[in-house]
Amino acid sequence: MKFNEIEFDTYFKNYPDKNGYFGKYGGAYVPDNLKKAMDEITEAYFTICKSSKFISELRRIRREFQGRPTPISYLERLSAKVGNVQLYVKREDLNHTGAHKLNHCMGEALLAKYMGKKKIIAETGAGQHGVALATAAAYFGLECDIYMGAVDIKKQAPNVARMKILGANVVEVTDGLQTLKEAVDAAFAAYLNDYQNTIYCIGSVVGPHPFPMMVRDFQSVVGIEAREQFLEMTGELPDAVVACVGGGSNAMGLFSGFLNDPVEIYGVEPLGRGEKLGDHAASLTYGSEGVMHGFNSIMLKDANGDPAPVYSVASGLDYPSSGPEHAFLRDCGRVKYDVVNDEETIDAFFTLSKLEGIIPAIESSHAVAYAMKLGQKMGKGSILINLSGRGDKDMDYVIEKYGIR
Repeated sequence: MKFNEIEFDTYFKNYPDKNGYFGKYGGAYVPDNLKKAMDEITEAYFTICKSSKFISELRRIRREFQGRPTPISYLERLSAKVGNVQLYVKREDLNHTGAHKLNHCMGEALLAKYMGKKKIIAETGAGQHGVALATAAAYFGLECDIYMGAVDIKKQAPNVARMKILGANVVEVTDGLQTLKEAVDAAFAAYLNDYQNTIYCIGSVVGPHPFPMMVRDFQSVVGIEAREQFLEMTGELPDAVVACVGGGSNAMGLFSGFLNDPVEIYGVEPLGRGEKLGDHAASLTYGSEGVMHGFNSIMLKDANGDPAPVYSVASGLDYPSSGPEHAFLRDCGRVKYDVVNDEETIDAFFTLSKLEGIIPAIESSHAVAYAMKLGQKMGKGSILINLSGRGDKDMDYVIEKYGIR
């Protein structure tokens, strides 16, 4: 299906369909015993998402606990460095816990309470999802297990400490490359063994239905706020919006506010060290259709057709697939997906920090780097960047590997 064939004013009513598909992508490829659990979650979500009590409680949490709405900041000095294009950032780094992840974690934990679950479990790469879920568990009085690759545990020590302080049990994963994909594998296995008492709170718009839809819906607050705020600030919509894409939750959050507008939308994937398989995690750019972790999307494959090893300087982006909705939006042409490499990303990390006093997460720095290049090409207009998280978690790693620039 092509872009001009889709009615975007009714998009969220039609996508995903009742079976969880965005076109040919999505679905729920799970064992029979987990299918019942997925159906239970779907039914519960569709029940409470229409409940005024649930909606009111979530809005109260966002306002009184998370500190929403987060603002938009105009980047005056970075804009001057780029040229005549005006750059703005949606400040999800100012959301409680320092990233966008709490937007869906509080919703998923509230759903778990409604369903009578005792424990929530999840994977994490950069640690922001783990911190957010540990925070939600503490808020609602739930047990919490966080699965994290050994490599990421070393890179993200501050977030590991935060999870433990919040009362979460951090489970070190030592299989394979010991990063995000292996953490997801381990968390799925744990969920399979105890789905009666547990809910697996997936950290992005990935996994079997209903999680890509649920996480998008909870994250859509980012796009709804951003559209209203940008109009109030400038009197018009941005010419382009930009967000980094790993699994793609922060991107779907922002994009959802602008799909039906005359706005260019760009998703930025990690090119890492280069185009060679194993040196990047740019699945939408270099991958092909395939099923992993319970959903059909675009993924990077090895010679056997299995998920390929991936790499990114950003722990939150080193995943060999992307959310099925991103694959759908790529195919229909509504969103353009491109790449930036590690070097461009680290340059953007330091440039934003020194010019604007905002230290971004390495994940978000991919979007900043791309917006700087895009601004130079555009020559005029405005770009809104989703600053999906703050860089406190990354500073030790960046200084150790790259020094101070």
